[in-house]
Amino acid sequence: MKIVIAPDSFKESLTALEVAEAIETGFKRVFPDEIYQKVPMADGGEGSVQSLIDATAGLLVEVEVTAPLGDKTQAFLGISGDKQTAFIEMAAASGLHLVPFSQRNPLKTTSYGTGELIKKALDLGVSKILLGIGGSATNDGGVGMLQALGVSFRNSQQQEIGFGGERLAEIAAISLENLDPRLAKVQFEVACDVNNPLCGERGAAAVFGPQKGATPEMVQQLDQALAHFAKVAAQQLGVEIADHAGAGAAGGMGGGLLLLPNVQLKAGVQIIIEATQLAEQIKDADLVITGEGRMDAQSIAGKTPIGVAKTAKQFGKPVIAIVGCLREDYSVVYQHGIDAVFPIICQLNNLEDTLKQGKQNLISTAENVARLIKLKI
Repeated sequence: MKIVIAPDSFKESLTALEVAEAIETGFKRVFPDEIYQKVPMADGGEGSVQSLIDATAGLLVEVEVTAPLGDKTQAFLGISGDKQTAFIEMAAASGLHLVPFSQRNPLKTTSYGTGELIKKALDLGVSKILLGIGGSATNDGGVGMLQALGVSFRNSQQQEIGFGGERLAEIAAISLENLDPRLAKVQFEVACDVNNPLCGERGAAAVFGPQKGATPEMVQQLDQALAHFAKVAAQQLGVEIADHAGAGAAGGMGGGLLLLPNVQLKAGVQIIIEATQLAEQIKDADLVITGEGRMDAQSIAGKTPIGVAKTAKQFGKPVIAIVGCLREDYSVVYQHGIDAVFPIICQLNNLEDTLKQGKQNLISTAENVARLIKLKI
């Protein structure tokens, strides 16, 4: 048999590659001589860079960037093995985890550091950039990111506006004159798993602002500032971003990115599937195994296992999911290409101990799945 193992990471326990290796170890106890193809996966969020580095034999590049509050932080990006594609997670530079809980205030936070990561990718000479925009601490419409790339946002006194979502209300003029010209030669794909517009009751501020520290009053202020940004962009650049599906992702970063050339907003897992050439790996496989830390009804909303399953079903391949744990509503996944699901937790422990035992539990469950397959054979 050829067995393709294409899981997501088990957050706080194992990377996607470590999950794949554990499943392979368990299977080899029963099927030692089969062909195993490990394809570490992700959905564009946390862990995507590492998964793509592992899948393409790439490398990690560390970069000092501007953190959300304007101080410096050490971030990273990935470069594919052929040096042609950069993998970036917005959260590495502009993530909520970089802001202490007591200081979370999207009126003040900036996405400038994400722009610095993009600039570093351009310095490395890539022809394609894959950007995941989950987990942000910002609500600045991506303006900080654009400033780092040379876009000018001036107020009525012809001064460059400062950092933070509140400053968008001051924008009087937008100029692309000094935009980094290398962007015109790069294919830019953005992992965007929400379709929220930039503004309004489903917009960036209303839906995502509170988790970043916004009070109801801040939400209103931020929404108005984003609407003003969108109005100026439409009037001066002819780019309509206010109601564009996905523009509200990552505090409006989805909208800001639309000011750049050659940008596509796509489902995160689809970007990873294409980047890892998963379909090519699966088409001659006998079995596909996927997985994630917790499987539930939300898994069908663009999560890795369903993306893998849909790819497998294009070729009529059976799909097994080996997961950390289940919620009682998980069975909906059977309507979306998953044929069987196996949780790995063998005994009840506290969360810390359970996370530490992730590898051993995975190996044990993978072995049991293999034994079941052997019985069928």
